[in-house]
Amino acid sequence: MSEVKVNKISPRTNCGTVTVGDSGDSVSVTAGVPVTVNGDLKSNALKATDGGSIISQSGTTVTIGASGDTVSLASGASQTGFGRTGTVDWQTSIKTSTITVVNGEGYFVNTTGGAITANLPAGSAGAIVSFRDYANTFDSNALTIDSNGSEKINGSTDDLIVSTEGEALTLVYADATKGWLVVNDGNNDAGVQAEFVTATGGTITCCGNFKIHTFTGPGTFTVSNAGNTAGSNSVDYLVVAGGGSGGASNGGGGGGGAGGFRLSNSTCMPAPLTSPLASATGVTVTAQGYPVVIGAGGASVTGAGPSPQGVAGNNGNNSSALGITSTAGGGGGGSGANSTSAGKPGGSGGGEGGQTATGGPGSGNTPPVSPPQGNDGGNTNPGLDTNQGSGGGGAGAAGDPNLSTSQAGPGGIGSFVVATGFAGTNGTTGPVSSTRYFAGGGGANSEGEPAPKQGQGGAGGGAPGGQSGSGAPDGTANTGGAGGGIDSSPAGQTSGIGGSGIVIIRYKFQ
Repeated sequence: MSEVKVNKISPRTNCGTVTVGDSGDSVSVTAGVPVTVNGDLKSNALKATDGGSIISQSGTTVTIGASGDTVSLASGASQTGFGRTGTVDWQTSIKTSTITVVNGEGYFVNTTGGAITANLPAGSAGAIVSFRDYANTFDSNALTIDSNGSEKINGSTDDLIVSTEGEALTLVYADATKGWLVVNDGNNDAGVQAEFVTATGGTITCCGNFKIHTFTGPGTFTVSNAGNTAGSNSVDYLVVAGGGSGGASNGGGGGGGAGGFRLSNSTCMPAPLTSPLASATGVTVTAQGYPVVIGAGGASVTGAGPSPQGVAGNNGNNSSALGITSTAGGGGGGSGANSTSAGKPGGSGGGEGGQTATGGPGSGNTPPVSPPQGNDGGNTNPGLDTNQGSGGGGAGAAGDPNLSTSQAGPGGIGSFVVATGFAGTNGTTGPVSSTRYFAGGGGANSEGEPAPKQGQGGAGGGAPGGQSGSGAPDGTANTGGAGGGIDSSPAGQTSGIGGSGIVIIRYKFQ
């Protein structure tokens, strides 16, 4: 075999073309010898011995090898800038519990038995992982892809919640700015990253994963991020209206009715420590400002002397927030001798007044809502005595009638909510420990009797009836508790003012 050694082969004329070999000849390059192709590959393709193109170009796309070819690098050579080939090694074991994810692996995930979390590895550029809904159950039991602390998924540190039936998706780690990016999505729905309610307004406290906003005066609950179902988009509420004031009667004024008590429990506050009156459905919020109104208690009334100078108490004022309105408590009844003995209706009704009482108690849960926001006032029993009034209704029970010939009716007990993580130190104590009570009914007056004969206020801020010769106590502020009834003689005594209301809002924030 002849051998020619030259440093450069150039065309004879300036035509730009050098032909090596004749048509039909094979030109080979010794293994390991690099070949440099100058200029546009469109017209300078290298051909394999079978006639196929080794390197070719179409537009801006360069193809190395042909379909079916194996392209390999010489020993010691390396490639850069291409990343992985876009595939993973699918694991044959079906995953039914928490997954510790490894770069380059794919997982068939079976959530039939419950939701599963996949913990991503620390990110490195080009890392790739894949997941597939094995039993088509992601819609009932989601796959949560944990972003590994400060790492990100799609630019967010929130976890990715995959809840679409039959979902298959691949994530590749790009960089610290975007983290893991979804590059393939079998259902064009790569799941939802958890977002949580973000809001301001009132006095804010935290307990675990929950924030609590407490309003003891008017304000605005301003939502800047409404969250989503993967994180939170619903809030729970306690809305308590202002309580009614007690009545004045020469025969024993009736106790005021408590302000309406409305509560929801969709965020898993412990049931034994949270009122059975709670709705299981919270309020789904949107990004906006929600006005908060705190109802004042009903103003006191002043007794004008002996019969027939009875005066019925005043209703409190409504509280509202988030589209929820709690109705004011009803005023306590006055004297039957001048047709003021009827207790007034409201969230809870006022108790009937004494002395030939004929008006009846005030009705509670007016207007009606479900669960009910309060109870009726007590109905005076003239068969015992006409000189004792009846207690106002509370959120947890109706007011009591006069209990004996000298014992006025107590106010109905309020209702309660867990202290830690919701009510805090607001409200009052009551029979159920570790809770706080709101919306207790006011106690009635027993004419001419000492303190033990006055009706007691209901737990939740309800005030007792006043002693003859002195004014009645007020309901406790920011509880919706009602004021106590009073004897109208001697003239000038005042009944108890109703306690103002309160609004508390709770939601998951992380």
